Amino acid sequence: MADPSSNNKSFIVEVGEEYPYPSYVIAPHFVTVKLGGKDKYDVWKTQMLCLLRSHGMLGFIDGKIVRPYEDRNSSRRKFVKDRKKAWMRSDSLVTGWILGSLSEEAATEVINCLSAKHNNSDFTARDAWDELQHRYGPSIPVNSPTGIDTEEEETQTKVTEAPTDKSNSKPEDHILKLLIFFIQVGASGVVRSIIDNNKIKPMEEITINGDTILHVAVCFSTENHETFKYLLSSLPEEKSLSDLVNSDGSTLLHVAGVVGNTEAAKILLEKNTDLLLVEDNNGHTPLALSLSNIHPNTSRCLIDKIKNDDNQKHRLFSGKTGDDLLVLAISSKKFGLAKDLLTEYKTIHSEAVLMAIAQNFPCELKFWGRIRVWPFVKKRVGVLNDASDLLRKVCEKIHKTTDRSDHYYLNPVFEATRQNAFEVVEQIVSHFPNAIKGTNEDGHDFIQYAVINRSEAVYNMLFQMSADTNIDKKHYKIINDHFANNLLHLAAKLAPSNKLNLISGAALQIQRELQWFKEVEGFVNPIIRIQKNSSGKTPQTVFTEAHKDLVIEGEKWMKETAQSYTITAALITTIVFAAAITVPGGNNQDKGIPIFRNNHAFTVFAVSDAISLFAAVTSLLMFLSILTARFPQEDFLIKLPRRLIVGLLALFISTTTMIVAFGATLYLVFGQGDSKILITICVLTSLPITLFVRLQFPLIADLVSATYGPSIFVKIHSYNGIF
Repeated sequence: MADPSSNNKSFIVEVGEEYPYPSYVIAPHFVTVKLGGKDKYDVWKTQMLCLLRSHGMLGFIDGKIVRPYEDRNSSRRKFVKDRKKAWMRSDSLVTGWILGSLSEEAATEVINCLSAKHNNSDFTARDAWDELQHRYGPSIPVNSPTGIDTEEEETQTKVTEAPTDKSNSKPEDHILKLLIFFIQVGASGVVRSIIDNNKIKPMEEITINGDTILHVAVCFSTENHETFKYLLSSLPEEKSLSDLVNSDGSTLLHVAGVVGNTEAAKILLEKNTDLLLVEDNNGHTPLALSLSNIHPNTSRCLIDKIKNDDNQKHRLFSGKTGDDLLVLAISSKKFGLAKDLLTEYKTIHSEAVLMAIAQNFPCELKFWGRIRVWPFVKKRVGVLNDASDLLRKVCEKIHKTTDRSDHYYLNPVFEATRQNAFEVVEQIVSHFPNAIKGTNEDGHDFIQYAVINRSEAVYNMLFQMSADTNIDKKHYKIINDHFANNLLHLAAKLAPSNKLNLISGAALQIQRELQWFKEVEGFVNPIIRIQKNSSGKTPQTVFTEAHKDLVIEGEKWMKETAQSYTITAALITTIVFAAAITVPGGNNQDKGIPIFRNNHAFTVFAVSDAISLFAAVTSLLMFLSILTARFPQEDFLIKLPRRLIVGLLALFISTTTMIVAFGATLYLVFGQGDSKILITICVLTSLPITLFVRLQFPLIADLVSATYGPSIFVKIHSYNGIF
């Protein structure tokens, strides 16, 4: 392609002493689309034009900044040598931007084509741009040789014409898309350039849901706030921030609450605190959106502002609106934030707050959590303490402002029972004693409901009941529901799936179900054990029918587990038996005594091999006894788990000692007293042992804990004297 300057002298412009050279620009940050086909050309072209225009480099592809040349018919016969070098330097930068934004295949094709046309690599950015337009772009307009929009070209070349008034025109879509992109990447300089060059107003709607430039800036300026501050400062004084809303009715503060932009929220509230009271089309305030999207820092910022205005505090922290805010904070499990928020409330309007606490109350900490010394439980301890304080304060506030005789708060009680949140049940029953008498639609009170839902912590409260609760625990020994189901009938039903799924393995699930049945069976009166319900079924019959499928699954799980380990145990037995009769180093031919019998390593080998053999045989026998068992449901309580525990422990001992025996053999044969080899063998020996423990120990631990560990039924636990 010939030098454009030789064809159209009108393109010559004065460029000053030096050409622009923004080498600090990283083009891939701006041109994110790799051009490799016609379907991406328009987007690529738009991003590339914006990049070139924002850094004053557009003239290198549209012909405005031409290569300096020598014109013999002109008075300017010579050009400055360093000026030509500066032009080539800048043009090469633009060429690099263009080629760097192509796919590998497209770049290869374009470079090969241009090299053939222009003496190897002696081609310009304009040449590369025209080649890409020819390959991937639409037909070029007659008056636009570069493929750049004629209107844009005329706007840049006719500098002597009066500027066009665009105050009532909307920017083109591709400009707005580019503006959104550069706001997202935090390129504040480019954003300012686009806005100034296109006379875009900060309240211009640029998305289909009516978001303005300011809405987008709030959304994507969580770290860099320069763009947002610049846009906000250019907002006309007569324009109120409260009126600047999108189609959802969201103000800028709503957006800040959704994305957690605390700094933007502070900036906005310095200008207009009335934004705190504005509701979107769904009736949500900025604080509500911040709480629901779990942004505690932003929420605290908004709460602090509300506290300073009595009118706003009264409107937001009372009635149903106030309850909703508390529910949002509790549902996000930000109990400390909810506790701070509660200090601004005079009353609680509904039981929704107690229901939210019941649904989200953290589970009780086990032993390590109670001693409160381990770093990894400190956070959980803090959450539990905040939740407990919040629960107590909510109950106290409701207690002071509500007629206790008319409110049972049964829904939170039953929800807390289902969640096994005994502390919630305890506090509600303590402040509202009538709740203990309440029943649900099936005629169950919270103790019966605890048995149905396998909530052991709430069930344990039964043993702390006294005459002070108006219900004697002896009452539950004979109590029936509407279907003549006694407490043992309820324990005989299949547990809810969400409780069963907390236990791994069908065998352990049926074991836990048997533990519940045996516990309740030991509590109720003996005559109750054979009592029939309205369907004519005893508790034992109900249990057998309800758990029939689970017993089958438990049998299948137990057999498959035992079969897998049986193969391993048999293999180890074969290996260690062969090693016992073929000792390392061989035997003395005359006496048959092992050659290494006086070596300590041989003693280690012999002892380890013997232990491994005996343990493997023991393990094999245990697993075989499981495979040949009849699997009655009662055996899942102790008998079958015990066999599996013994088999697994024996298999672990056998595997460990087998590896030790192998290590001792290696040392006997290759060690020759070399400590380095001994260390290497010890390290390699520990690897499979460690893997075995890591992979199989959880199953062993679950079995031992469920079979021989502390019972889940605690009959002497203290509940602060409530019961």
